[in-house]
Amino acid sequence: MDHKKTRKEAGYTKTQALSEKDDFTDENLSERFVFRNILPEEADQAARIEEICFPPNEACSERMMRERVAKAPEMFLVAVDRQSGKIAGFLNGLPTDECIFRDAFFTDAELYAPEGKNVMLLGLDVLPEYRGQGLAREIMFRYLRRERERGRESVILTCLDSKVKMYEKMGFQDRGMAQSSWGGEQWHEMNCVLEV
Repeated sequence: MDHKKTRKEAGYTKTQALSEKDDFTDENLSERFVFRNILPEEADQAARIEEICFPPNEACSERMMRERVAKAPEMFLVAVDRQSGKIAGFLNGLPTDECIFRDAFFTDAELYAPEGKNVMLLGLDVLPEYRGQGLAREIMFRYLRRERERGRESVILTCLDSKVKMYEKMGFQDRGMAQSSWGGEQWHEMNCVLEV
């Protein structure tokens, strides 16, 4: 039996089970937040949130955030606080046919391939005052479901050691150390299989 195929199928089964759970969408969060694509005028707000959520060596630059929003707004999923009207958190990525994460995805919006079978996640940002409420998990699960419905095969991200367990709970599998050296850090590459 092909070990890689079995592992891929196991990852898909876990993701599918997570997305089919009755509590996949948190009703309380649905009442507190609007989940939607980013708007062009929100690029600066997203850049400020990125600066708060990531250290300077890891954060996306303001210029790059504007380029991503302009190039691929449908690849953002923002959670907007219904009360304040401000973005509380967001997730963004770029579709591609590539299977290995490389640092160029962070800096080159021209790598955007609208019909790509995979998505390289570029950042999951939740403002500190909204953390610990399940918002990051909710944004991720909604994003995975949306991309599966679009026919994507997998979603790939890089993360530090401290975040591996969190992403495993969201259906990702650790592929080991990534080729990425973004921000001078060592990253794990993680994959979530959406379609076998």
